[in-house]
Amino acid sequence: MGFIESMVGEINGILWDYLLIIVLIGLGLWFTIKTKFVQFRYLPEMFRVLFDKRTMSAKGKKGTSSFQAFAISAASRVGTGNLAGVASAIAIGGPGAIFWMWVIALLGAATAFVESTLAQVYKVPEKNQYRGGPAYYMEKGLNKRWLGILFAITITFTYGLVFNSVQSNTISLAFANEFDFSKGIMAIILVILTAIVIFGGLKTIANVTQYIVPIMAILYIILAVYVLIVNIAAVPDLISLILANAFGIREVAGGGFGAAISMGIKRGLFSNEAGMGSAPNAAATAEVTHPAKQGLIQSLGVFFDTILICSATGFIIISAGGYQGSELDGIQLTQSAFEFHIGDWASIFIAVAIFLFAYSSILGNYYYGENNIGFIKESKVALFLYRIAVLAMIVFGAIVSFDLVWALADLSMAIMALINLYAITKLFKIANRVLKDYQRQRKQGKDPVFYRDVLENQNGVELWDRKEAKHDQD
Repeated sequence: MGFIESMVGEINGILWDYLLIIVLIGLGLWFTIKTKFVQFRYLPEMFRVLFDKRTMSAKGKKGTSSFQAFAISAASRVGTGNLAGVASAIAIGGPGAIFWMWVIALLGAATAFVESTLAQVYKVPEKNQYRGGPAYYMEKGLNKRWLGILFAITITFTYGLVFNSVQSNTISLAFANEFDFSKGIMAIILVILTAIVIFGGLKTIANVTQYIVPIMAILYIILAVYVLIVNIAAVPDLISLILANAFGIREVAGGGFGAAISMGIKRGLFSNEAGMGSAPNAAATAEVTHPAKQGLIQSLGVFFDTILICSATGFIIISAGGYQGSELDGIQLTQSAFEFHIGDWASIFIAVAIFLFAYSSILGNYYYGENNIGFIKESKVALFLYRIAVLAMIVFGAIVSFDLVWALADLSMAIMALINLYAITKLFKIANRVLKDYQRQRKQGKDPVFYRDVLENQNGVELWDRKEAKHDQD
């Protein structure tokens, strides 16, 4: 395992310190400028769309509601990255890593808008639901099915297998730290609970995450806000410390760019997933009247994840101190920080919370793989084997080292992000045209409804036909 971990680490150094940093920030800035700062201009609109009655429930036979699609992607976003990922970023990159999480979120929200809008434009109907995502817009929008298959394989491996090993690893560490719980027993418990749900299909996953995610997020945020209020006098100093260390000047350099930059962007991307190509899979399943609506909702998800939850976790860990040179891994560092601020019971709460966070992430991650296996080829055998592999990786993650699962996660998500970012850059004109159509209708006081004839190039767009919409209304 040591050789594999070392080799993966070398590759990650090249990809993240020299390539992904430039690509993620550069494209995020470009999308922000080209959309005229859509993620900031339309922030109030994001909340209006999320809680609009027409998006709260799927009235038709196909698709999940916008809120359910938001919950599915949040199930993957809100979890290990917010608690364990933030802790590891600070431990290695120092307080300045939080600043780079902010940067990647603020710029990445525009990227999230583009990819999820495209997912809606190129989604396809299937039985009583929709399917879509990067693999679909690569095939239909770029006319490159081979690229779609490559992405489908990559996301299935990344989310269904590698990321789920990260989730089980985090749960295992949390319970071992707090309850001296056997890693083997925890692996068995997770396998049983996951198997019960993943054989139930998309609707089951949507229903489970729709209720679990908001509850666990609210409870965690309440506790985090309480800690911040109690220590409110220290917040200005914390922000100053974060900014002072933002460029890794006081930290150990990481590949010439600084550990703060590298770790902040790595863990920021793992947490909010903006541009990685994962959230569009959930976004495509939603029943909305206009693709831009789901783009706005997914953009909101990035703010919710990083600016709110990651920041709260980061402040609490930094103010507790003891993160530099700590022997604690990821979630254990977060447990220690909460215990410092509140007391021994807080560490127990975090262990239970991370179980719920990470378990819901396993469900969301599983769906991404199922969706993309269906893109490659409908096969009950392939789906069955995938489910078995998911369960096997949950066991693997629960028993191996913290460093190995995170190194594998960094590598797989780097490859996945590069493929997706290439595709959405090539298709940006489509997403921007959809945004302009949405803006035009909102200025007219309408609840926007999209039809594909507003696009100059309608190739590959199977839905959104004006005649079919009129027929459905009749």
